[in-house]
Amino acid sequence: MKLPIKVLSTVALSAALAISTAVPAGLVSANESPAADFTLSLMHTNDSHANMDSAAKKKEAREANPDALLVDAGDVFSGTLYFNKFLGQADLEFMNLMGYDIMTFGNHEFDLGSSAEGHKALADFVKGAQFPFVSSNVDFSKDANLQGLFSDVISSEPANGKIYNGIIKEVNGEKVGFFGLTTAETASISSPGDVTFKDYIEEAEKAVKAFEGMGINKIVAVTHIGYDDNPNVDNDLTLAAQVDGIDVIVGGHSHTQLNEPVVVAADETGAAKDPTVIVQAGQYNNYLGTLDVQFDGAGTVVGQAGELVKISDKADDPEAAVLLEKYSSQIQELKNTEIGAETVTALENPRTSGDSTGPSVRKNETALGNLITDGMLAKAKQYNSNVTMALQNGGGIRAGIDAGPITVGEVITVLPFGNTLATMELTGAELKEAFEISMGQYPAENGGFLHVSGAKVEFDSTKPAGERIVSIAYKNDQGTYTEIQDKQTYTIATNAFTAKGGDGYTVFAKAYQEGRVTDLGLSDWENFAEHLSSLGTITPAVEGRIVDVDSLPPVTELDFEKKYNLTDDKKKKLVVNKVSFINVEESAEIKNGIWLKNSAVLQGKGLKNVSVRVTPKKEPIIVDFSGAEVKEVIVEKSDLVELRGAENVKKISYRK
Repeated sequence: MKLPIKVLSTVALSAALAISTAVPAGLVSANESPAADFTLSLMHTNDSHANMDSAAKKKEAREANPDALLVDAGDVFSGTLYFNKFLGQADLEFMNLMGYDIMTFGNHEFDLGSSAEGHKALADFVKGAQFPFVSSNVDFSKDANLQGLFSDVISSEPANGKIYNGIIKEVNGEKVGFFGLTTAETASISSPGDVTFKDYIEEAEKAVKAFEGMGINKIVAVTHIGYDDNPNVDNDLTLAAQVDGIDVIVGGHSHTQLNEPVVVAADETGAAKDPTVIVQAGQYNNYLGTLDVQFDGAGTVVGQAGELVKISDKADDPEAAVLLEKYSSQIQELKNTEIGAETVTALENPRTSGDSTGPSVRKNETALGNLITDGMLAKAKQYNSNVTMALQNGGGIRAGIDAGPITVGEVITVLPFGNTLATMELTGAELKEAFEISMGQYPAENGGFLHVSGAKVEFDSTKPAGERIVSIAYKNDQGTYTEIQDKQTYTIATNAFTAKGGDGYTVFAKAYQEGRVTDLGLSDWENFAEHLSSLGTITPAVEGRIVDVDSLPPVTELDFEKKYNLTDDKKKKLVVNKVSFINVEESAEIKNGIWLKNSAVLQGKGLKNVSVRVTPKKEPIIVDFSGAEVKEVIVEKSDLVELRGAENVKKISYRK
């Protein structure tokens, strides 16, 4: 039976190369194709990131076509506790059980390069593999752990547990060439150490020429460069258009779920070329890709059919289920491990349950959202000191954390999707557009509501959607806040889901398509756990980072019942029971601080030497420190207290 061939139209391809994306609408059917002489059957995976819980089901899915070549396009390493605990060996045992034939390296395979043992875990992974690896643009020669594992040759008799520039597999009497590529971004988003990366286009051309020189006219590239990733670095669409002779690209890195193969049949100029079939199977072992490619006698693709098999729909393979238990039981113990941090009060994750007047993680600032974004900002700054602020979508925060010691399992439950940290280059105008989307459904919940670190956002809920943002200011090097400028460019951290336009952020999608997004590949829950551990004891706080100006009475509307002007005063303690204006000069001395039981505005240089205790009676109160630097504030009944100017307070503590 002849399989149909679908091609990416010239117009669609040109757009894909320009904006690094392709859409199903760009696929059209070819009417004429020669008779097929040979069919190559492949199964493929990519970006599994140590997601092992479905491994037994994946084995069952593989049994549907055990004769197909099974290929992995990289990033087996990093992402779950299975990797933290077993350093790739759990994944490898299942890959050997399933009978993988070929693998290339993803950027995360190099994550441990800066550790004390360097790439020992990667070397052990390679040595233990019952299959060979292909890598054409990676130089392993200077790494002590990996020396001796790589041969810069194309081998027709590849040994298991070795790395080759390319290999030749004989399938039903036909020879098929395989070579591998890894993204050059690895140098900046992972820890390759002495491992270096060459130009992917040049190395691909060399590989194709070498295969063709050996009389091989069916060539498969196993790549970890991204389907539509940054075209200024590398991606599969560009590779397919610019390098003649590649028949199939089995890809990874961008976590793209291609529900059916994409065929590129035009080069970068729009001229017709022999078809190149591109496949990618999403992420996290959610799918096993299948592909049948038909070739004519000249080695030209004349037909293809492929799909993604959903792993969760499959039954457990009995043998694999027993094997998985050996690992999963240890992971459960690890989930109960404390991370070295505790929270004084619960880190709540409120939802409205239909009552739009109530607080929600999907429409209001929360202490948990603040902590998550603080961790994102701190981690992103380690890679790029120009990062200004961090954003987290509320819909990605899935649970709260109980008071007391925090466990690994609790952290993963908060951020269960395995997202990675990314940075974006955005103008001030684009940031405002994004926050208009964030606040567009208020007071209704919105999964795309953006929590923020490193900035303060004011909006007016009385205005129409799209006109609500009053101001956005980022925290500068002096610790004060500066309004963003429409035409200035800012570096923003967020998760890769949001950076690619998730939750309807078209403004972010555009930035991604234009190559202004860099995926750092760092696990969100691991970043969060690291940040919490660095804090030790956590006192949850809502700090006025996102404020509806309509909900707050202006300070000038406070009806002061009493005014204090403390100059040379010396007091043990100042207790304030009425709505008050308080000015504390530097010469004043208040030994035991100020105790506020009602709303107040506090000003004066003397506050930098004073501790302030806030204890509301029964009604909500406002305490405003906007005009002063304050030593310390202790808040009781925080749900009744709104702090303004919290950024001016050196230390804020919350007590029950």
